[in-house]
Amino acid sequence: MRSVDTDGVAWSVGLSVVTGTKKFDHITPVLRDLHWLPVRQKIKYKLAMTVYKCLRGLAPTYLADDCLAISAIAGKRYLRSARTGTLSVPRTTTTLGMRSFAVAGPVIWNSLPAALRTATLSPLTFARHLKVHLFG
Repeated sequence: MRSVDTDGVAWSVGLSVVTGTKKFDHITPVLRDLHWLPVRQKIKYKLAMTVYKCLRGLAPTYLADDCLAISAIAGKRYLRSARTGTLSVPRTTTTLGMRSFAVAGPVIWNSLPAALRTATLSPLTFARHLKVHLFG
């Protein structure tokens, strides 16, 4: 995660140059005023949008194959979690495995509120609701 921190610092410095904030001013209020997400939330946003596109058939099949709904798995079809729109998360023991889309995508998707996961929203409306959720 070190590169994420470095990217965040560079992003914050660039933003302060553009907006004219001072060196020791907090950048978070500026981000909120511009409706920009911090770096970690932006990563979550991109992952959740990619999973959304996978589930709606708007993403390439090599990505969509990694987003398997629990309701589509034969032995888990009647579980309570199958009705809430959760995805199956493959088991992994390595940090690198946890960072892969096959694991990180379903984990982020399952962490969203059930109302957001199960709603039949257009991509634009979903993106708006997702951004509001991540700002919260």
